[in-house]
Amino acid sequence: MSDATTNLLLPYMLAAQAQKHVTHNEALRLLDGLVQLSVLDRDLTAPPGSPADGDRYIVGSGATGAWAGWDLNVAIWTDGAWLRLPPRTGWRAWVEDEGLLLVYDGSSWSDTTPAALQNLALVGVGTIADAANPFSAKLNAALWTAKTIAEGGTGDLFYTMNKEAAGDDLGLTLQTAYVTKALLGLFGSDKFRLAVSADGSSFFDGFIVDNASGIVDQPRLPRFKGYTNYDNYVAVDAWTKIGINNTDYNDQGAFDAANNRFVAPVGGTYLFGATLLYKVNSSTTARMRGRLVLNGSTEVRGSFGESSGTHVSEATALSLQTMVPLSAGDTVELQGTFRVADGYFAADHTSFWGAKVG
Repeated sequence: MSDATTNLLLPYMLAAQAQKHVTHNEALRLLDGLVQLSVLDRDLTAPPGSPADGDRYIVGSGATGAWAGWDLNVAIWTDGAWLRLPPRTGWRAWVEDEGLLLVYDGSSWSDTTPAALQNLALVGVGTIADAANPFSAKLNAALWTAKTIAEGGTGDLFYTMNKEAAGDDLGLTLQTAYVTKALLGLFGSDKFRLAVSADGSSFFDGFIVDNASGIVDQPRLPRFKGYTNYDNYVAVDAWTKIGINNTDYNDQGAFDAANNRFVAPVGGTYLFGATLLYKVNSSTTARMRGRLVLNGSTEVRGSFGESSGTHVSEATALSLQTMVPLSAGDTVELQGTFRVADGYFAADHTSFWGAKVG
């Protein structure tokens, strides 16, 4: 029979042994040093100057003095002397100055924190993850940075998100107080889409980029093209609002056909244009003029024009184009008049158009 236990090497009390209490106390001393092992440090190579009874250390490599030859062993100060505890495979030790749990693998002390985590069902950072959100994080900042070439990386960083099929959804949900205000990604197709919402249920597309062509569509961009469906008679030198009463398109309903004018839904910079087609009344000596008018009274700078040459009925046309900053609620209308002789602004081809450009 051995004189000591197999794993911890605690001494046995032998049948013929005198002073059995000495052996018993030695075993207790070893247990006190080993059980719930917690060391103050793992880097010292020489004993500290004033240890307290029970202080324990993992001896650093290249030890000297009383610790010479004790590299990686546990040293405990007990009863006024250093006691050596050679580690065995599987021992665990808490390193107090680092807040780190180590395990001895037979040749070295290693961090018990795993180098890889695989196939975790839930991960919560600062919060509780659940089945609906298997990865959940509650924090104020996050950083993703590329592994540099010096670190063995490429210096690049790609964040990849993947969906199973084109008809599925893939994107970012941006919320305020857990109410969705914006969606960015591939929703229901492979087109790149930005959609916004006031209430989290009704969404408006800000832009859509076709993945096959790269063409950008802005479905909610204020834009219109209107025309008149009747010949508008206008007297000489009498500026008159043209009855633009029909539209080819009218996104956001910003053109008010009932009042023959555009109403800006939001502030911004707008590009407007118009075509006025002449139709004779009594004489082709008429000289056609046109302009755009802001809020019913102010001529838009750069919008005035005149066709001063000989007019041909239903062939002579005047084109206008200008850019103007508008506030929400501002109106723009098309006006026309004649010099020398009266006339008509012809149906169907007398038109007015505009769009927000900034």
